[in-house]
Amino acid sequence: MSQQRTDQGERSNRGSAAGAAAPGAPWLWLSIAAGVLAVAGSVVGLGVGGFYANLTPAFLPQALAQDVANLALAAPALLVCAILALRGSLRARLVWLGVLAFTVYNYVIYTFSIPFGPLFPVWVAVLGLSLFSLIGGIASTDAGAAAARFGSRPAAVVTGWSLIVVGVLFGLLWLSEDVPALVAGTTPQSVLDLGIPTNPVHILDLAFFLPAVVGTGILLLRRREMAYPVAPAFLVFLILTGVPIMVTPIVQSVRGETAAWTVLAPIGLITVLMLVLLAWLLRTVGSPDGAEARSGAGEPAG
Repeated sequence: MSQQRTDQGERSNRGSAAGAAAPGAPWLWLSIAAGVLAVAGSVVGLGVGGFYANLTPAFLPQALAQDVANLALAAPALLVCAILALRGSLRARLVWLGVLAFTVYNYVIYTFSIPFGPLFPVWVAVLGLSLFSLIGGIASTDAGAAAARFGSRPAAVVTGWSLIVVGVLFGLLWLSEDVPALVAGTTPQSVLDLGIPTNPVHILDLAFFLPAVVGTGILLLRRREMAYPVAPAFLVFLILTGVPIMVTPIVQSVRGETAAWTVLAPIGLITVLMLVLLAWLLRTVGSPDGAEARSGAGEPAG
């Protein structure tokens, strides 16, 4: 009987480890510093007239839209989720990982694509802090304990297939521009519009993020434990990625430019779909005690 209680206690401790703040507390605090710096940088970027004066007419609205998205949504979400994760919330931790991925992605673009200026040290600091927070956050998350707390296999299956489909579609979309330009020996139009050597979005997506999104979807369908904490993070990443794209035509309209309203329908649809999937998936996350009960009853994790 004593041994049984010991085993149950060990399973309970393992089930709560993913939601506990202690293992990943240093990375959570680093991300809070990144969030504060991101807010400061976006305030300056939006508030100082002519700060992005060296950008092309096509790039400028995108930069302003990104600052709006950072200031209104991404940075506050990073701060709130980090604080809640410090208090032991697994759901907040999973969302936090996704916001960190989005932050790393965008500050790579800031640091490599926007001309050198007064905010360069701030952007580099946000990139470094968020990158180390993301690496440390993933390493300190107990994937097995997290997987045991997901209580709906249908939600996991739908999420897995959605990640695969969205990842493949965006990959084909970028290749539909890059491959014809390579064959013709020309420069893709998006690169000419941005006035930079290459398109950083295509590089990051094709080299890292889209393969990771598709791979996570496949692993989720195969019930691999490591996919369970990563899948919600990628849903958050895709949601946040859609926000500045939808804000860009609004910025263009405010500035009296021709607004690309046609992007709202497809990007809005994908963003809403990812938001619904995220809400569904997170609702299935139970307490550590519930995960232990399901495991004891012989139900598969997730």
